[in-house]
Amino acid sequence: MVSTDNFLETADIETSSDDYASRFTGEIGTWLLKVQEKATLQMLAPYPQARILDVGGGHGQLTGALIQNGYQVTVLGSADICKARIKNFLDANLCEFKVGNALELPYPDATFDVVISYRFLAHVNQWQKFLTELSRIAKEAVIVDYPTVRSFNAIAPYLFKLKKGLEGNTRPFTCYQEKDILDFFQTIGLKQSERYAQFLIPMVLHRALKSTKISSTLENILRLSGFTNLFGSPVIAKFINI
Repeated sequence: MVSTDNFLETADIETSSDDYASRFTGEIGTWLLKVQEKATLQMLAPYPQARILDVGGGHGQLTGALIQNGYQVTVLGSADICKARIKNFLDANLCEFKVGNALELPYPDATFDVVISYRFLAHVNQWQKFLTELSRIAKEAVIVDYPTVRSFNAIAPYLFKLKKGLEGNTRPFTCYQEKDILDFFQTIGLKQSERYAQFLIPMVLHRALKSTKISSTLENILRLSGFTNLFGSPVIAKFINI
């Protein structure tokens, strides 16, 4: 049994819970995750059958899609409880799970072809060390998601009470200046090769609308206008060796 007492970044314990998963139930939740899944699979297309480490991926949002598309998946969690939502895949020997420290990943350099991490960076304090570790383990690419200050998410702290009233189980998160992330990756030898801003309208408002038809129509119009690329969030970004 791995001792997790000294793990400093354990955001995935929350995002791997059933309570967190309830935010993505129903028709709207399925649609939100499909947008994320489609963008991710497009970024992974150059690496068929790649070995993928999903850091903090106990939420299981991408596990099934990765397996179905032929990838060899290992999920790293901050505690044993983080594997609960992917237990069906583990029981069927379709993927692996390992408890580990996100700031000191228990693998040698370049162990995996691609390292991904979603729903984690927004809740990390030592984000530079976290990204350095993801990059160290990745042979070909790192893919992460994050909210940006150049979006409606930037005013989230001021609307937290309203957001909590609508979602019930939300929590504060960090919005990033994208230049800070790009510049840091540059210092560790990686550059951005692909970028996909997911939504212009905050996800909490899509949940409030409760209509995938309305939400998808609005987002399609906004994407065609170019506004989503400029101001959309969360951003999914892929980084490769310079």
